Amino acid sequence: MKAMILAAGKGERLRPLTLHTPKPLVRAGGVPLIEYHVRALAAAGFRDLVINHAWLGEQIEAYLGDGEGFGVHIRYSAEGEPLETGGGIHRALPLLGDEPFAVINGDIWTDYDFAALERPLPGLAHLVLVNNPPHHPAGDFALRDGRLAEEGAPATRLTYSGIAVLHPRLFAGCAAGAFKLAPLLRQAMASGQVSGERYDGQWVDVGTHERLAEVERILEVRR
Repeated sequence: MKAMILAAGKGERLRPLTLHTPKPLVRAGGVPLIEYHVRALAAAGFRDLVINHAWLGEQIEAYLGDGEGFGVHIRYSAEGEPLETGGGIHRALPLLGDEPFAVINGDIWTDYDFAALERPLPGLAHLVLVNNPPHHPAGDFALRDGRLAEEGAPATRLTYSGIAVLHPRLFAGCAAGAFKLAPLLRQAMASGQVSGERYDGQWVDVGTHERLAEVERILEVRR
């Protein structure tokens, strides 16, 4: 299975760190956020990675290179214009092939074992969900008996972690350009084509200075 790391975000809320450094190269514990993903994917057995980028993306390519130093092979999907998540993945599909692929947001930190993603995909998507963090108390989707729905009782609603397995067929009929991923997922959910799992381990959406500091604290404890 191939994996794609989404690394095109500009990181507005992490300024001034992201004024001259792309968000995926912001460091936690002295290591760029994206490097944690690359090393974890390599340890999980992934060998072929695709990384999209936009803002200061050349720095990402310069840092990771072709991936040989990390035990993987990396190809890049450069975006000259903002494509959002759906449009960015759609542009990279020629690099990802015809089989299901893993997708990981470049601006999260987690100890999730990516090897768990190597499983048969019963529908069009499989999402990893986490308990709702303080900054997102209402969650994103409802998880019931391994299936995801857009609506559900508060106790069933969880937050999308930014980790998923997607089938290229999810993007059938999509045109090139900028569009969000969520509407495609909701459409697939309506036809019972999205499975999910709940992860109770460590996970942080590193979108602010406060949450970056949270990752630093976790890493300090783990040392």
